[in-house]
Amino acid sequence: MHDTVNLEALGVPTVFVASTEFIDAAQAQASALGADPARVFVPHPIQDRTDEELQTLADDAFDALVRAVQR
Repeated sequence: MHDTVNLEALGVPTVFVASTEFIDAAQAQASALGADPARVFVPHPIQDRTDEELQTLADDAFDALVRAVQR
């Protein structure tokens, strides 16, 4: 989250990506930093997914990522 906020402050369009397990934590961190970063959440868990499943998650998140970085 710190990197996202710092990059945005430098004018670098940035999107924070995490799994749904971290929605509340991401909001708490953003609030603590006084920031409202663009964010996209993908289904949890991530670690035990096959390459094909990860590709599907990425494909499914693509449009949301593009919209978020264009905001």
